[in-house]
Amino acid sequence: MKNILLFTSLFCSLIFQAQAADNFAKDQLVAWCIVPFDAAKRGPAARAEMLKRLGIKRVAYDWRAQHVKEFEEEILQYKKHGLEFFAFWSVHDEAFRLFEKYKLQPQIWRTLPSPKADTQKARVEAAAKAMLPLVERTKKLGCKLGLYNHGGWGGEPANLVTVCKYLHKHHDAKHVGIVYNLHHGHGHIADFKESLRVMQPYLHCLNLNGMNEGAQPKILSLGRGQHEAAMIATIRKSGYSGPIGILDHRNDTDTEIALRENLEGLQNILKK
Repeated sequence: MKNILLFTSLFCSLIFQAQAADNFAKDQLVAWCIVPFDAAKRGPAARAEMLKRLGIKRVAYDWRAQHVKEFEEEILQYKKHGLEFFAFWSVHDEAFRLFEKYKLQPQIWRTLPSPKADTQKARVEAAAKAMLPLVERTKKLGCKLGLYNHGGWGGEPANLVTVCKYLHKHHDAKHVGIVYNLHHGHGHIADFKESLRVMQPYLHCLNLNGMNEGAQPKILSLGRGQHEAAMIATIRKSGYSGPIGILDHRNDTDTEIALRENLEGLQNILKK
């Protein structure tokens, strides 16, 4: 009986590890910051073809005012090429109309504000109140809402978690979670294991980046920094099996080159 239990435990452990590793598979990765940051200035069709060429099948869509007229074509090109419209940055009425038209329910990513108030309790309540219109709107659409770290009080892991808990408890907003970006988290390299632990139950997506002390440089391909290999090892050991993103975010680089560098760097890290 002991041998059977030991074997069962080992077998379950191996299955869990395999499942946890699947979120690092190329076809599960999410491409992020690839629209306004593309030096090649691709349109929807060329972008979809590029992603298919790379083997990436999920996209978090960021945009600027000039891209609004392309929203519908972007959706159509993703459908044509078998890509998932995984997430959408911020809010736009036309995009939300199209999500309803095409029955899409992407995650909506929005920076958590950093309110000025005298107490932590007041700051949490003010940040939650500022997000409430979008909380209700995303709930109605059936979309997850990701509170996005972008520096300041609203970018701190503990504060992101506290606001999530507040919205869950007081506004029945279980669809609200966290989108955590390593490129906005250089101040938490040293305590990343603990930060990940507190955020993990709420994570909607975790976006990777090469990581050097002091954000020198801020955006860096995977495998070229001092700390991302250890941070990725921490992610895998944690059992986090949710979405993983890789990014471009460099105005002077063709997005295909940036994504390819990240794919190759990630593969080398995983091999080690």
